[in-house]
Amino acid sequence: MRYMFIILALLFPSLSQALGLEDAFERSAAGMKVQSQRMKIISQNIANADSVGTSPDEEPYRRKTIYFKNTVNPKTGNEVVAVDKLSRDYKTQFKARFDPSHPAADEDGYILLPNVNRTIENVDMKEAERSYEANLGAVETTKRMYLNTLELLR
Repeated sequence: MRYMFIILALLFPSLSQALGLEDAFERSAAGMKVQSQRMKIISQNIANADSVGTSPDEEPYRRKTIYFKNTVNPKTGNEVVAVDKLSRDYKTQFKARFDPSHPAADEDGYILLPNVNRTIENVDMKEAERSYEANLGAVETTKRMYLNTLELLR
């Protein structure tokens, strides 16, 4: 699909510039990329929701978070979304469970559990999925606009 738009841009440089469709593709693609990265972080959190330490002084898995920012693509001058940073959730406390037989149990018999809330992760996953689908819909609409424009030029 990308090659089709490169060919269109070469054949009709002023048309594709005037329509701004390339900008729409770039912005939607950036949105899809960050939502894919967000899904990766969410998947890691869910996969490690039960990962506890192996000794009393070792922390369990700490939830990862992802932050976005708007950036300007220096090649095109378009404002697009990008990953700002990946971090760990230090605000949410670990839960404790009484299990004196576990190797990570403290002197009182409690082990620390990860600060991952599966409900929050599932809601975040649904939001990321919807955002990805919205950007994919924008790509499909832009593609149809390109094709309709070509049809008009025939």
